[in-house]
Amino acid sequence: MPQQKRTFCRVCEPACGLIATVEDEQLIKLEPDKDHPISKGYVCNKGIYGADVHNDPDRPRTPLRRKPDGDLEAISWDTALAEISARLQAIIDEHGTKALAAYTGNPNAFNTLFGPSFGSFATQLGVRKFFSSGTQDCANKFAGSQAVFGTRTLHPLPDIEHADFIMILGENPAVSHMSFMSIPNPMQHLRDAEARGAEIVYINPRIIESANTAGRVVQIKPDADVYLLAAMLAVIDQELGFDPAAAEHGENLAALQAFVAEYPPEKVSHATGLSAEEIRALALAFAQADKAAVHMSTGVNMGRQGTLAYWLMHMLSLVTGNLGRTGGNYHSLGFYERSTSAGAHLPEEQMDTPWGEIRQPGGVGINLPGNLMANYLSNPDDPVKALLVSGGNPVLSIGGEEPMRKALEALDLIICVDIYRNATSEYADYILPAAGAFEREDINMTGLGLQFQPSLQFTEAVVPPQYERQPDWWIYEKLCQAMGFKSAFDDVAEGELPDMWGRVNGMLKSQGRTMAELREAGIIALERSQPEAIFDRMHSEHQRVDCFPASFDAARVRMANILKELDAEPESQLKLISKRDGYMMNSWYANVAKLKSPRRRENYLYMHPTDAEARQLSDGDQVRIHNQYGTIAAPLKLSDDLRPGVVAMTHGWGQAKSKGMQTAAEFPGSNCNVLLPSGPGSFEPLSNQSHMTGIAVEVGRHT
Repeated sequence: MPQQKRTFCRVCEPACGLIATVEDEQLIKLEPDKDHPISKGYVCNKGIYGADVHNDPDRPRTPLRRKPDGDLEAISWDTALAEISARLQAIIDEHGTKALAAYTGNPNAFNTLFGPSFGSFATQLGVRKFFSSGTQDCANKFAGSQAVFGTRTLHPLPDIEHADFIMILGENPAVSHMSFMSIPNPMQHLRDAEARGAEIVYINPRIIESANTAGRVVQIKPDADVYLLAAMLAVIDQELGFDPAAAEHGENLAALQAFVAEYPPEKVSHATGLSAEEIRALALAFAQADKAAVHMSTGVNMGRQGTLAYWLMHMLSLVTGNLGRTGGNYHSLGFYERSTSAGAHLPEEQMDTPWGEIRQPGGVGINLPGNLMANYLSNPDDPVKALLVSGGNPVLSIGGEEPMRKALEALDLIICVDIYRNATSEYADYILPAAGAFEREDINMTGLGLQFQPSLQFTEAVVPPQYERQPDWWIYEKLCQAMGFKSAFDDVAEGELPDMWGRVNGMLKSQGRTMAELREAGIIALERSQPEAIFDRMHSEHQRVDCFPASFDAARVRMANILKELDAEPESQLKLISKRDGYMMNSWYANVAKLKSPRRRENYLYMHPTDAEARQLSDGDQVRIHNQYGTIAAPLKLSDDLRPGVVAMTHGWGQAKSKGMQTAAEFPGSNCNVLLPSGPGSFEPLSNQSHMTGIAVEVGRHT
């Protein structure tokens, strides 16, 4: 008899409510939860296709071990744990813990119990070299908020429901549903805002899908948003003056004024591709609106100056009086009273490496640069011998690809914990099969401090882990036990499971709630914070907004130098940006057969017709895309939506060598990250954030 169970999506931040149909402990289908108090029946196709990922026959079922001939064989958990622990100990005995490294991928952010258990194992093991997908995604935001607010966990949200003017930079809500802003069905909220008279402006090199529903696009050149923001601030200061709130809540305001005065609209017009008049009009429209809100995401994060852009975005909100007010930008506290304290008082120092200065890793959100991972792994003076990869695919997600493949080939031991056997785990000595999202208990932790409407939901495991799969926390606690470390299993009887929810229970108690209450209720909707409360959550030295962080001095010099580079570029130069796709989720939706319709079996290069005509190219041509970093081939698709001079591709493709993902290997497409820089100079020193957009490329006919 089919049963229906309430759960939620673990693909992206909104955690939309789902109803799972289960029969004989099998997940049959997923549907929107129409009675969910927050998502209210909305879920995107990625959430629904979670059932296909769950039921994918290619998912590993048992632990796998690499044989001497290169093939994989099934082994028991006892064998896997014993062999892995013995091999790790042997490497430590011979080379020390400096020979260990770890990489964690995006799905772990949507797995509440992963972090403490993984952290416990890695710390006790002695791992010091940590890499993550965060430096391909959002590390700049943690660095930016720490410098401005004194904490990495305060990220003001746009009050879309009350704003009269909404500016969104580098983000396509219709496709990617926003990031660092957990809001189910964002386009309905934007549509409603426009219907009541709000003006919505997207800053993007492409006329994005979102503009088909609400708002308009200002087509900027790629990787130039920081100059637009500086010029807007200059216009507001010179023509209107900063709002008194800026002096009331900000430190170092005069230094900010002097800095932005160096970037008038006329000076940045060529770099941004916008006329001085357009920049001035946009600045005045934002500043003169009764209530204005601003937000930015990966299209800016992945540029060369994402941290400075995030700083100036905060300043735009502050100096127009919109920070901490209804209709402007506010902080959403969520269920943990001390959430902003958790990201405070963390290291801001730079550290020297053989490849130049990087941001000191540690604490929330800052790891070693992913773009230096291959360098670290293959460093002859400090070689890594063993690598632990959890829920990630650095072979395809980090710029370059070939340097990473060569580095992995040289390692003595690679252990992958994942729901898939992907491009990276083709190099693994052991693949440990993790339980999927619907095979484990969870709460919607990812949105903490980022929810437009704070809430908390608990989900039981919709179905038990299939075959021999195990939750990530179980795997890492068992590895702790196998290594002789402290483990959550130490204090429980044989055959029983430990209670892993103590940390979350403590967080809930900060607001007078408990896990028992949450389990019983299933969903708890919380009150939204008062906008002005944001100023009580500052952790900077003076408990105020730092308008001109001293730690950005070198980056501001770099900003001036990059502007000169942009001004010197020829008009014919093509720049590559990432095109978000509503049917892909990084590389882990690449194996869903339903998504490989005839028109979705290739990773196209999108180009404006005028750029194609200048190169004597036509729609459908096979083209060669190349630069100093690499060369790939792809079919061409013409699009009027792109700004001339801009080309676009979707990431997550390139699984030709992924033998364990049959559909993905059959329709591999091209990995556009081959064209991205890696190694020294390929990341922003302030945050270790990779440079992944606005990449210079050449395009010609493929021969």
